[in-house]
Amino acid sequence: MSARRRGADTRDNRNPVRGDRRRRPPHSAVSEPKSNHTPDTSARGEKLQKVLARVGVGSRRQIEGWIAQGRITVEGRPAVVGQRVSPGQRIALDGRPLSATDITPRPRVLIYHKPEGELCSRVDHAPSNVASQEAEGTALGRPTVFDNLPRLRASRWILVGRLDFNTSGLLLVTNDGELAHRLMHPSSEIEREYAVRIFGEVTPEMWAQLQAGVQLEDGPARFDDIIDAGGSGMNHWYHVILREGRNREVRRVWEAVGARVSRLIRVRYGNVTLPRHLRPGRFEDLEPEQAAELYRLAGLTLPETKRKGRRTGAAGPGYKTTRGARPHRRPRKRQPHR
Repeated sequence: MSARRRGADTRDNRNPVRGDRRRRPPHSAVSEPKSNHTPDTSARGEKLQKVLARVGVGSRRQIEGWIAQGRITVEGRPAVVGQRVSPGQRIALDGRPLSATDITPRPRVLIYHKPEGELCSRVDHAPSNVASQEAEGTALGRPTVFDNLPRLRASRWILVGRLDFNTSGLLLVTNDGELAHRLMHPSSEIEREYAVRIFGEVTPEMWAQLQAGVQLEDGPARFDDIIDAGGSGMNHWYHVILREGRNREVRRVWEAVGARVSRLIRVRYGNVTLPRHLRPGRFEDLEPEQAAELYRLAGLTLPETKRKGRRTGAAGPGYKTTRGARPHRRPRKRQPHR
């Protein structure tokens, strides 16, 4: 065999992997093929579940479940959790397209004066009422705060920090899911102030326990501030401030030291105070300045909306309403007959 032939055989017997690596183009020129069924989640825009939660379509957890079930589509294709969307994209829920007004409704924040004896849920979950309500799809038992709220066309109301059945006072209500999420999240540490009426004497030992903090079933709890608001007879008023919203936390802290709460009213949430003129069972829109400050406390910016008459921002005089009534309008001046 000639030398030239032996050299050819030697080249043919080289390591095939090395030969492939030497002939392969640079790594920067190689691109992996993308699947046609997986949407690009790295594109600019907002996360789908965040957009839909902000407009009140559902909570983030609910929307993520719907995405996993394939109920939500973007541009006709099934969405994935974490997918980002941009304005103008076609989004549908159960085949029903969500219009541009559904995705970007006018943000509103209501101040509702919750009376005692109302539920902060859409359905009464009492055992005697669940079966009938599931059949009818409505709350047939005890009244709920939603019975007194105005109807929304393109979104839904979200309660910011629920109050139990026997607690009254300030309840913030909004159609901005992201705002509600930020206001209620423990990391925001937004102050809640309550007026508490105690039946009986609060001893110095009980007072010291309240200031030091108590141990509850779900962890330690402590008021950030306690103010003696006075009183007469067996009833005495106190104002307490805390920065979290665990279930019945104020009542449980007082009960842990042996005190009996006879009345509980929430009077402030962040920068919003319960107006004196607002009667129980009634609501009004938050003034634009207060709404902007509330958004700032939540680490957000109040979205700009198109002006339409006197109804601007997240609230306005034209939207101040009362129990189930239509938005208030100024009566027209009657022209004298000629």
